[in-house]
Parts: sequence; C-alpha cells; structure tokens
Amino acid sequence: MTFRPLHDRILVRRIGAEEKTAGGIIIPDTAKEKPQEGEVVAAGPGARDESGQLRPLEVKVGDRVLFGKWSGTEIKLNGEDVLIMKESDVMGVMEVDAAARNAA
Repeated sequence: MTFRPLHDRILVRRIGAEEKTAGGIIIPDTAKEKPQEGEVVAAGPGARDESGQLRPLEVKVGDRVLFGKWSGTEIKLNGEDVLIMKESDVMGVMEVDAAARNAA
C-alpha cells in the first residue's frame, strides 16, 4: 500500500538510536528515548497561502530531518512504524557539507 500525504504533511521514518553508550553500556528498549531524527518518505504538494497560491514544501523525499520529541502522529504502515507530521513540526534539515562528502 502506498501513502500520499495531503497539503503540508510529510511521512517520516525514524532513524534508529544507538544501542550502546559511549562507555559500552547496552541500553534496553524500555530505557531508550525515541529518536528525534528521521528520513522523509513522502511529502504532500504544499499548503495554500492567503491568496490561494500553492506554496510548495521546503522538505523533499530523502531529506534527513530533526523534529520535536512529541511531534507528529505515529501510525503503522505496511508493518513499519512511521510518523505523519506537518512541515512546521520539522526543526531543520540535516545537510552533509562538502568536506564530509569528499571524505566519504
């Protein structure tokens, strides 16, 4: 099944958190905080402004985004937990700078 968000909503897949601390302690699932970083899986066409013109979204499919701890609505889609949220819930897009891209 595919999902197409409407208006200024996006579908986000959480990117998993570390299983261990820096000191090597394994963190159990019950003690982990849900990650606040994710990848945009699908995006709506955009929102309408006051004059009725369609304003496209700034985020696009494939972007890695940071969002608030309580942002979005969790759903299960094709057996996978994902979030539906408005673009305004996104705090920023993580971009790889040129130096890091060349080092990889």
